[in-house]
Amino acid sequence: MTGLFITLEGPEGAGKSTNRDYLAARLREQGLDVVLTREPGGTPLAEKVRELLLAPSDEAMAADTELLLVFAARAQHLAQVIRPALARGAVVLCDRFTDATYAYQGGGRGLSVARIATLEQFVQGDLRPDLTLIFDLPVEVGLARAAARGRLDRFEQEGQAFFEAVRHAYLQRAEREPHRYSRLDAAQSLDAVQRAIDGLVPGIVERCRG
Repeated sequence: MTGLFITLEGPEGAGKSTNRDYLAARLREQGLDVVLTREPGGTPLAEKVRELLLAPSDEAMAADTELLLVFAARAQHLAQVIRPALARGAVVLCDRFTDATYAYQGGGRGLSVARIATLEQFVQGDLRPDLTLIFDLPVEVGLARAAARGRLDRFEQEGQAFFEAVRHAYLQRAEREPHRYSRLDAAQSLDAVQRAIDGLVPGIVERCRG
């Protein structure tokens, strides 16, 4: 068995967590060892960093502070969870990874892509996801879904222009590297999205067993 790193990306309200759990169940039916995790977070220490990043605060967080906290949590996550799981041949399903940094801190905050890329190489080395699922939907639909869940976190409180920039960044990245990305229409019903996921399962299993 070969370890496989699959990330699930998309804006607020896209259903990443629900569909990550669904994909995990389908892969486990095939006898695969599956590890579920998320970013920011994934370890006790990284989850504390997540709290800092998501909690609304009277003190505005500088964009560079946000970027560095994201990569600090990621370094811990890689060391404690992702790399060990891949080394033993597991499939790692991660709710958000570095594509989210390019989308949120790069697209949304307007930080330099080159700066993000430098930190990406420093923290990750050559490790990149084997497959990235982008759950795409119109910004207004995603924000309405997020609002329906209850209290909004620090990112969810951003305006529509921020999330339009996030969405654009995601789609740009998918267009540049079509071999790594698979775009799913998350505005569809949950059943329709999960049927699309079903279509990806055989290829994932083959890559793990190849």
